[in-house]
Amino acid sequence: MKRTITLLTDFGARDTFAGQMKGVIYSINDEVNIVDITHDIQPHMIREAAIALGMCYEYFPRLTVHVCVIDPGVGSERRPIIVASGNYYFIGPDNGIFSYIYNINKEITVIHIKAEHYFLRKGSSTFQARDIFAPVAAWLTKGVEITKFGDEISDYVKLELPVPRRKAKNIIEGEIVHIDRFGNALTNVSAKDFSALSVSELIPKCRVICKGRQVRLKHSYSDVTNKELYAVFNSNDLLELFIYRGNAASQFGLKTGDIVSLILQE
Repeated sequence: MKRTITLLTDFGARDTFAGQMKGVIYSINDEVNIVDITHDIQPHMIREAAIALGMCYEYFPRLTVHVCVIDPGVGSERRPIIVASGNYYFIGPDNGIFSYIYNINKEITVIHIKAEHYFLRKGSSTFQARDIFAPVAAWLTKGVEITKFGDEISDYVKLELPVPRRKAKNIIEGEIVHIDRFGNALTNVSAKDFSALSVSELIPKCRVICKGRQVRLKHSYSDVTNKELYAVFNSNDLLELFIYRGNAASQFGLKTGDIVSLILQE
């Protein structure tokens, strides 16, 4: 079976950074599949990348290597790492970018990458995505054991990612964690959190509150045709605020960190 390497970065599409990474990977293993998850993470936004990775990594085949590079500390003392968790590997900087993975997986192994003979270039200080992360990912797909790349560590950096809170028996409080390109506002409240309210016929009995506005919960985007603000559980089973064929974030001033409450009407 051909192995898969994914790339998730803040490099954008204008420059050649992602292309250089792919060239290095193919020069080591030309039988690997490379998938661009996205290169449009906002520059230096580590938390955004951590959340984006958490939304998608499990849709890939087992043994996929996810290379994630949002790296404002490149060239500093921050460590390059490999994370082994379940059926997946993750390669990138030790700056908290893998915090979602740490939160949802109890058994993980984290390796500080030190074996310079696997690097493209020693002493790299500005483009370690190409010079360290890409070649290490390629060698990993060639069958090199992760312990060959360096030493196991336990003091890796872990960010405090926002989690929903049960404010009362009938209230779950979360927050907006991402605005997508359509202007939809994704929250950290999941369908699992929703079902914890333990009621039947959930949607008619629940309401969503954001910025003092009551928002009706719908089954799908096409349930409405007007330009009011609505909520839906999206394809990732996360509560999302939207406008039908409109931009909810710009029209209603929604932004990451805004509080969203899901309330069961008693």
